[in-house]
This record gives sequence, C-alpha cells and structure tokens, in this order.
Amino acid sequence: MRQYELYLVIDADAEEEDVSATVEKMTQLISAGAGNTSGEVTKVEARGKRRLAFPLKRKVVGQDFVLYFQTPPQALAEMERLLKLDERVLRYLIIRTDED
Repeated sequence: MRQYELYLVIDADAEEEDVSATVEKMTQLISAGAGNTSGEVTKVEARGKRRLAFPLKRKVVGQDFVLYFQTPPQALAEMERLLKLDERVLRYLIIRTDED
C-alpha cells in the first residue's frame, strides 16, 4: 500500500452535518474498500474556514481538510469519481507522499 494525502476544499456555506458526512464518506471509502482495495486512514486534519485566493464555483470562502491515508492505487479512481460528483467539494487534490 502507498501513502497518500487528500486535500479537500469544501463549501463554507454547507451545513456542518453535510461537511462531516462528506469527510466521513471519504474515510469509510478508504477503510472499507472493495476486497483488495481497502486501506487505512491515519489522520484527519480540519484546517477551518479560509478565504480563497480566487473564487471557486463562485465561492470565496472554503473549509479545508487534509486526510492522510494508506491505500492501494486502485482505490483512487473511485475516490476521484465520488469527489467529482459531490457538489459541496469545491476542489480536491490527491498527493502520493511515500517515496519509491
């Protein structure tokens, strides 16, 4: 398994329950997986609300979250698909942090 970092910018106008549901959905997807694609979330870091450098989807304020996790590369496609479909997610970035 490889180590990754998921940086999420979520709409600041979203309800607190919706924001926590989005983060929880990602942690469950990483943890549960499908057979050989299950992984482990090591840390979830909430960075709070921040003013964006430029508008994203006509929003100027976003909530930042960083998830540190380990998972096989095959699980990333499903994560990206769900992040693209979620309207509350303004921007995301998945970074591979381990070195080979």
